[in-house]
Amino acid sequence: MSESILIVDDESGVRASLSGILGDEGYSVETADSGEDCLTRLARGHHDLVLLDVWLPGMDGLTTLSRVRELEPDLPIVMISGHGTIETAVKAVRLGALDFIEKPLSLEKTLVAVRNALHQRRLEWEVRSLRREVEQKWLMVGESPAICGLRADIMRAAPSHGRALIFGENGTGKELVARNIHLHSRRSSGPFIEVNCAAIPEELIESELFGHARGAFTGAHMARKGKFEQADGGTLFLDEVGDMSLKTQAKVLRALQEQRVEPLGGGPATPIDVRVIAATNKDLLQQIEKRLFRDDLFFRLNVIPFHVPPLRERRSDIPLLARHFVARLALEYGRRPKELTTEALGVLSALPWPGNVRELHNVIERLFIMSPGERIRAEDVPQPSFSRPEPPAPCVPQKTSGATLAEARDAFERQHIWKTYQACGGNMSRTAEALKVERSNLYRKMKAFGLLPLRKSGATRTAP
Repeated sequence: MSESILIVDDESGVRASLSGILGDEGYSVETADSGEDCLTRLARGHHDLVLLDVWLPGMDGLTTLSRVRELEPDLPIVMISGHGTIETAVKAVRLGALDFIEKPLSLEKTLVAVRNALHQRRLEWEVRSLRREVEQKWLMVGESPAICGLRADIMRAAPSHGRALIFGENGTGKELVARNIHLHSRRSSGPFIEVNCAAIPEELIESELFGHARGAFTGAHMARKGKFEQADGGTLFLDEVGDMSLKTQAKVLRALQEQRVEPLGGGPATPIDVRVIAATNKDLLQQIEKRLFRDDLFFRLNVIPFHVPPLRERRSDIPLLARHFVARLALEYGRRPKELTTEALGVLSALPWPGNVRELHNVIERLFIMSPGERIRAEDVPQPSFSRPEPPAPCVPQKTSGATLAEARDAFERQHIWKTYQACGGNMSRTAEALKVERSNLYRKMKAFGLLPLRKSGATRTAP
């Protein structure tokens, strides 16, 4: 289908000339002789571009331009005028015009302006389409209280510049949370750079994060930007940050403190504007006690904590996730979606899912490919190849050997409060609600147990 252009000019000769030229180029052309007529024709049908004269009887071109922008903000408009001034052109551009061409119209300049405007429209449409695809890819599926609470926390935290630390088992969707924080932040137009700290050898991770100068080490034949610089203006996601060596942790801490990075092998320090989001499947408090993770880096990263619940704690979401994966796989494979029977969904909902959402996706993909017919039945669902006991939630380590009954009771209470506080993402009100105690009582308890945030010289502490 050819692209449609609306020509708005009070001179019949100009309308006829432009109609002939653009029609010969393969465009579908419609004309209007006034601003009022232009608005009527736009309301009646779709157009891809408007060529709009500045001087029109009745409603002038600039007023018409303003009205069109209100009706169709994304419609490209090119202004034409025989009495153009710099002031008029500037005003037209400020009102949203893409270009401004003068009479007598040059055939070549007119065609270039039309092609450029339509090309920009196509590019903008592709960008919006790709953005919708990205947002669909990273959609958080689920209506359980845990996911609804997590989604609400993301929407509250995303517009800020605060660093985030995401806790959760493998396969729960920690990257999904990080992506959603980025997509709903003021940095969404900037880059999202991911670093898997567990997958990069220790001798390479510093170069990966901070870059290197030419000749910094054997094989460094040219200078290279690190992930911090690549993420400038956007978000850096440090996945599995608990696997980072202490040496690298010290350099990351320095980069966060100074907001600049120095490449390996020397060279000037580069200022950076990066929001850091980290994720881990480890209990970092235990790692700190074992001297495997720096407490000062933990405090720097743990400004806004998020806890991603395992799939076994949100079983009501399994049918929604399963149907979502089937629909996505159908698009990916170019096949019709398969129906999941009620019995199959019941079996899926009862499985232990030690691999969490990632394991569920893999099972659904296997069923989509291998199940005969258009329905996935209960007998098609594979039994788990292995199972393991549910891991305990992260907690504050306690030493109760040889303790009195009162000391043991206090240790258990302290541990239970801390586990609930972490599960509620560090939200005091939600923790009090989960424990069914008054918020003021919870505050006093946490203060007595040393679990409250401490603020001294800008530092924040969330656990002793």
